[in-house]
Amino acid sequence: MSLNEAIKQQTVLLSELKQLLDNELQLISTRDAEALIKCVEKKQSVLEAIQQQDEHVAQLFEQGASSTLSADQKTEINSLTEQAKALLEDCKYRTEINAKAVEQGQLRLEHLRKVIIETRNKESMTYDKKGKAQASHSLGSIKA
Repeated sequence: MSLNEAIKQQTVLLSELKQLLDNELQLISTRDAEALIKCVEKKQSVLEAIQQQDEHVAQLFEQGASSTLSADQKTEINSLTEQAKALLEDCKYRTEINAKAVEQGQLRLEHLRKVIIETRNKESMTYDKKGKAQASHSLGSIKA
């Protein structure tokens, strides 16, 4: 496999990652846990393939650097490399967006949990003989 082909393959993998990140964001917003888990597993395998391809490209680049490349080959390699870098930056940006979406979802869930606890506490509120509010305990009179 030539260096050009290896970089093209890396671009294909990065494009696949970009699509998976888009799908992941949609699944985060729809809260489809099962599909999200499958998407994350697929993303993990693509990331592993990208890492392997990086190592392969680096090896081919070292071999290519020692041999003489024509000006056209160098130009094509530079163009493909820039395209791959742009895709990588886009993937990084989408990853940040997904992380913020997850964080916002967690904050909403925490807020909802607090609201539910407050509501439950208000519903269990009673008054003592002096008219002061107190939380009732449904199991207060049971003794073992």
